[in-house]
Order: sequence, then C-alpha cells, then structure tokens
Amino acid sequence: MKINIKRYNLTESIQTFEVSHDETILNSLIEVKTKIDNTLNFRCGCKTGVCGSCAIRVNGVERLACKTHLNDNDLIEPIKNTKVIRDLVVDLSHESKLLKNTKTYLHEKSSEKIETKDEKLIDIQSNCILCQSCFSSCPVYEVNEQFLGPYALTRALRYVNDKKESNISEVLSSVQNNGVWDCTLCGNCTVVCPQFIDPKTDIMNLRMKSVQEGFEDKSLQNFSGGFDTGFDPLGGFNPNGF
Repeated sequence: MKINIKRYNLTESIQTFEVSHDETILNSLIEVKTKIDNTLNFRCGCKTGVCGSCAIRVNGVERLACKTHLNDNDLIEPIKNTKVIRDLVVDLSHESKLLKNTKTYLHEKSSEKIETKDEKLIDIQSNCILCQSCFSSCPVYEVNEQFLGPYALTRALRYVNDKKESNISEVLSSVQNNGVWDCTLCGNCTVVCPQFIDPKTDIMNLRMKSVQEGFEDKSLQNFSGGFDTGFDPLGGFNPNGF
C-alpha cells in the first residue's frame, strides 16, 4: 500500500512511502514517522474524530486523517488557505481572530427560562470542532482574507439562536461586512464538514435573520446596475433590452 505525502520545508515535494496495512490515514502517517522517516510532521490528538486537529486534504478533499481509510496511492496534503509551517502542520492562529471578529460569545444574558427545545436549536452548531475543513474548502476566503469564513458564521448563528442571548443585533452586526453577504453559497463547506453541520444553510439563515433585524439585504446589489436584464420595471419585459 502506497501513500503520497506533499511535504513542505525549505522546498515543496511529494514523497511516496510504502505502508503495511490498509488502515486509517492517521495510522499510516504514524507508521511512516515511527518506522520510515521520523522527520515527517503532522498533527493529531484524540484519534477519534473529536478534536479536529488531524484535518488534511486527501486527493484534494478535506478529511480527518483519523476517520479516513487509506486507499492505494492517495495524495495527502495540508489544508488550504493558511500558512504551512512544515509538512502537514499549518498555522491556525487566524482561528481565534475570526471568532473574535464575529463576536460569538454571550453579550447580554436574558432571564428567559431555557427548555430542551431551546437547547436543540443550537445543538448542531455547537458540535463544530474547529477542524477548519470548511475554511480550507472555501473559495471566497481564497480571494478575500477578510472573509469571516463558514465556521465563524456557523458559530454566529449558534449565538443568534441562543435563547440566553438577549442582544442578537450585536452578533448580527458583526457578520454584515465580509460575512454573510459575501458567501457564494457554493456548499463546499457543507460537503466536507465531518460533524455534518451545514454552514451553507446556517449562512442563509443568518441572512434571513439579518433582514428581520433591519440590516440591508446586500444580495440585491448583485441584481442592480451591472447588466441589462431586458426588464423594464414600468413597462414589463423589453426584448430589445439585451
């Protein structure tokens, strides 16, 4: 069984290693490090899919190494959209900055009684393990480093839906610029999430709640001024408009 690993040090290269078993990719990486090349660098923690520290890309798709079985000749790479420190280890320092920018914490505690149904409203979003697979797969962040990113916006919805929070406008205000309206709704983040969270739908819900709270619907800007649709708002459709 062969595993191809994209390595980063002073230069970039792909190295192929022969491993003994068709096991998880994490076990194969551990085998390479302990038995073949102890200079290989990667992250791991719980080994059960809970901590998210072993997020990588397998043949171009974000996966958790501890939950993904190795196929012959798989290509293993670090996650995208962040600085590679060495081999599969990347800089995660931007994580706290993005979460801070979305103000995803309790601002004003309400006095309302919390019931089981209220807890269920935030259960799924609370399951985020910050593996940053969604962040790596996001085409918007690839061209806009100020974009808040899927996991930060999902966390924002978690606090907007939290009945303990009495000031949701504070959270919604923080996601208007480089946030909910900048997302292309491509769905990459939803596809790669190991916790089965749906950031695309979360962002759509944040848009709806933003409008309900009186924020401008910036998605409408995409349909004004940039092209002639042939539609005359006073006279209906004009075939000569194109």
